[in-house]
Amino acid sequence: MEPRRFDSQHDRLHPQAGSETGRALVIEPYTRSLIAADAVRGKRRLPLHTPDACLDEAVGLARAIDLNVVSSGIVPLPSIRPTTYIGKGKVEEIAGVIKSEKAGIVVMDCALSPVQQRNLETAWGAKVLDRTGLILEIFGRRARTREGALQVELAHLTYQKSRLVRSWTHLERQRGGFGFLGGPGETQIESDRRLIEERIARIEAELERVKRTRKLHRDSRKRVPYPIAALVGYTNAGKSTLFNRMTQASVLSADMLFSTLDPTLRALALPGGLRIILSDTVGFIADLPTSLIAAFRATLEEVVEADLILHVRDISREDTEAQALDVEAVLCQLGIAPEHGAGLIEIWNKIDQLGTAARARLHNLAARRLAERRPVLVSALSGEGLDTLLMEIETRLAARRVELDLVLAASDGAGLSWLHRHTEVMRKTLRDDGRVLVRVRADAANAEKARARFASTATDRKAAAAARP
Repeated sequence: MEPRRFDSQHDRLHPQAGSETGRALVIEPYTRSLIAADAVRGKRRLPLHTPDACLDEAVGLARAIDLNVVSSGIVPLPSIRPTTYIGKGKVEEIAGVIKSEKAGIVVMDCALSPVQQRNLETAWGAKVLDRTGLILEIFGRRARTREGALQVELAHLTYQKSRLVRSWTHLERQRGGFGFLGGPGETQIESDRRLIEERIARIEAELERVKRTRKLHRDSRKRVPYPIAALVGYTNAGKSTLFNRMTQASVLSADMLFSTLDPTLRALALPGGLRIILSDTVGFIADLPTSLIAAFRATLEEVVEADLILHVRDISREDTEAQALDVEAVLCQLGIAPEHGAGLIEIWNKIDQLGTAARARLHNLAARRLAERRPVLVSALSGEGLDTLLMEIETRLAARRVELDLVLAASDGAGLSWLHRHTEVMRKTLRDDGRVLVRVRADAANAEKARARFASTATDRKAAAAARP
């Protein structure tokens, strides 16, 4: 194992005094063939996370649940062993490190099968967590709402269901009925699996009710014509800090992985007067367990239903391109494939951490892109570039909305009330003839309803401007 130790004075996150949950060893296994080979999808080269970056992320995940990482290292593998994932020699070498460091937990930054996990725990005499189990532990700590707790429990039970091992061998040959004549009864493993399945069914039913409630909330927001912009991005890219800066909210924002789990929505007034709803969501990560994506589908529907997706990237990281591809992969799993342009704005965050030359290079790189694909460079911490971002959001959303000029009788209170409920009323002007000129802005569906309701007076401002000589 190639060891790497961390100075607690310079670690991005280290446990506070008294909060330590255990001494841990973090192992980053990787296959040499994967790193050496060129990863190409079609004609597009795919950037890979380097082993060092993966190890740093794994250590950050471990410390997110207050594990005291006493040692960590990279284990290069020629191939994956079906019984222990890593080779026998490495298993023995790591066993010595565990004993010398008195570590009680080993974090393997990979997906282990139940057999591999059990064999490693037997060989090392320590608790073994794979990447999925570690992320589930973090999510379990971060969930604050009832919905979040249910989603985490569902993902955890789905994960645990495949890891029922023969821990109850003394009950394996239970008998049904009286005496010795009854047939074989339910084994302990089967009983545990049945109980888990029953609990999963109850949680899914509760989440279905939550889903219906969220749909009612979304339907009510659609009646109030505010477009929705959703922040997405890799974990620790700065989404919550940017959300707080834009909305003056107080969502937890810390330099740690998965500091935000439960979604938060706030109203936001843009410079031109357009009001929107901004949504902050859970961060994505490489190799995010599919069980978590399925469990959090109800929460992530806020992203699915969004009018505009704001993809926040930590541009100061060397593996920022690989992180961006990981986010796009999760969006595709959710059935979202937004193209750069009207439906997505890429935000290059943390430019305050770059030097003058690096910032100039990024500005030049962004300027060379087409207008509809041009990213916005910001610093959520200092607020640099925020005005440009707000204007770009308004430009993109306004381009997808219709402005209408309507003339109403001064006594038509019902019509004016309808406009306030279904459109964004931008201006009201009393005309010389006693009627009211109302300028509204709405999405295509509500604009069509307004045209139908006020057909005799409706004027499309864009069409009228185009018709002028």
